[in-house]
Amino acid sequence: MIEQQIKTAIRDIHDFPKPGIIFKDITPILKDPELCTKINDAFLEKLQGLHIDAVAGVESRGFLFGLTLANKLGVPFIPVRKAGKLPHTVKQKVYDLEYGTATIEVHTDAFNPGDRILIHDDLLATGGTVMATSQLIQEMGGEVVGFSFIVGLSFLNGIERISPISDNIIILADY
Repeated sequence: MIEQQIKTAIRDIHDFPKPGIIFKDITPILKDPELCTKINDAFLEKLQGLHIDAVAGVESRGFLFGLTLANKLGVPFIPVRKAGKLPHTVKQKVYDLEYGTATIEVHTDAFNPGDRILIHDDLLATGGTVMATSQLIQEMGGEVVGFSFIVGLSFLNGIERISPISDNIIILADY
């Protein structure tokens, strides 16, 4: 039920951010508070029984539901940002994209070594960004206990890439 509601709300944007790509735009979901609540409730239901010390949200759309999810779980939220966006001492991770490289960073005091972290983003495609986020968290002494996504593009095989880190992978609407 939630999957169909999400798919109905999402709009496809052709040739964004480059020709040949069909971008799954989640912003129409944000106009529907009832659907947002249902999405949060679906995540919470699927996370029952999983010990989570913090939620790491990947910039920028991972912030939208990641912060709410952290609040509902009663745990801290960790913003994972693009380079140069965090004001305090950071640890960075450079990773490859299909068209170059990117850098993400986290405040060095965002969590404690040994903390169990859920990584949240809006969409799982190839898994490159959340893989880099996982590596960064692990390098800082954290344990990645799962991943949550509103949308998954299974034909891009992101699940296969991230499942060795944690098999707790929640995707509410899969394409």
